[in-house]
Amino acid sequence: MKIALLNEFSQSSKNDIILKELKSVVEPMGHEVYNCAMTVPLVDRDVSEAYTKENPRLTYLHLGIMAALLLNSGAADFVVTGCGTGQGALMSLNMYPGVVCGYCIEPTDAYLFLQINNGNALSLPYAKGFGWGADLNLNTIFTRAFGSPKGMGYPAENKASQNRNASLLFEMKGRVAKPLIQALESIDPQLVKECMIPRFLECFYAGCTDAELKAFVDKVVAG
Repeated sequence: MKIALLNEFSQSSKNDIILKELKSVVEPMGHEVYNCAMTVPLVDRDVSEAYTKENPRLTYLHLGIMAALLLNSGAADFVVTGCGTGQGALMSLNMYPGVVCGYCIEPTDAYLFLQINNGNALSLPYAKGFGWGADLNLNTIFTRAFGSPKGMGYPAENKASQNRNASLLFEMKGRVAKPLIQALESIDPQLVKECMIPRFLECFYAGCTDAELKAFVDKVVAG
């Protein structure tokens, strides 16, 4: 499984902690982690030099675009994201077709979401309640999220109906939402352009299996 980690700007100082715990859990399982968004701690929120072409001020709005491109193209199988409360990233990701993101505060949230809703993204709060033992909580969340097959149901006897509903949700999002490229072409092009940082592009191009989405990204990058 290819897992993309997407941090927004306000929580970039915690990227090292999140990445360390994620890798320590999933790499022994054979999964691969791409660190795709904010990685450099902010020097000063009011100083523009803190942001460069390779490290722009990515908000949770950017994270939704990035997650949608990675998941719909096949470049990533799962996205771990979040912001201060986790709510902004949750809403941003869930706007797009092909993305079903759950909200995760504790390990039980991760386990139940993956077993019942069988989604492909988790949004965590990295400021609210992120205190003593936060690294342990992250480690346990990732262990519960990735330590067993998804979609097994909870309780197990409800597996068939829960899998059916999860599948229907993906299908309904595809019908209700605009097609991804049409959706991205309808928003501020600068917002999309700002997502095309080297770390994101490395993950995208390494695994993209959708020629149409690749052509779209190529066009944005060249623009």
